[in-house]
Amino acid sequence: MILKGPIEKAKLYVESQQKIEESTKVKNRKIKPGPCITISREPGARANIISERLTDFLSNYYNANPIQWTVFDKNLIEKVLQDHQLPQRLGKLMEEKKYSAVHSITTELLGGQPSIWSLVHKTTETILQLAQIGNVVIIDRGANVITSKLWNSFHIRLVAPLEDRINHVQNLYNFDKKEALDYIKKEDSDRKDYIMNYFHKDINDPLLYHLIINTHMISDEEAAEIIGKAVMKKFPEMFSPND
Repeated sequence: MILKGPIEKAKLYVESQQKIEESTKVKNRKIKPGPCITISREPGARANIISERLTDFLSNYYNANPIQWTVFDKNLIEKVLQDHQLPQRLGKLMEEKKYSAVHSITTELLGGQPSIWSLVHKTTETILQLAQIGNVVIIDRGANVITSKLWNSFHIRLVAPLEDRINHVQNLYNFDKKEALDYIKKEDSDRKDYIMNYFHKDINDPLLYHLIINTHMISDEEAAEIIGKAVMKKFPEMFSPND
């Protein structure tokens, strides 16, 4: 069996949605969206691993939406570029989380590329499109704020002690301790600024989330199961055990 990476999974998700959409148009029926789970995380809190475990867990339960569960993180950038027919060179720009308003205005005036505000707007549109399809886990980029009014959304915040986060980042990127700490400090600041500058919310506000999990206390599998069972409790009509 060939294991698929996140980009391939994202492409399959989009392709399967398009095929189902065409099929339902022919049959004149509508598919109800599945859940949209958003994950906001402190850097180093193991969000990517837990998200993959979560989609594995939820895939064991029948859901009326036939779309396969998929995680969108960095692959969300590829989806935005594809949706809005943007040049691939903008991918690097969109990976940089700390966007300044001055830079946004300057790039728009110079006409060299879409303004940062425009890119944030396009990312928001793509997140809403994915949420309305469902069976999706979207990490960061203000997804919890963007989808807060959608009936099928469920919002998670993952946190962990600094030492745990440093150890995880060291292992993930082969950093020494100082490099890992510098990375975490910058990511923390950038993500907080992004949410405040573009959505006027405090990323650490507990009222933005259904559930906050300290990953120091539990394993990846336990975290995934806690989230998965909470989602099924929230949307019981969407799930039943697979035969």
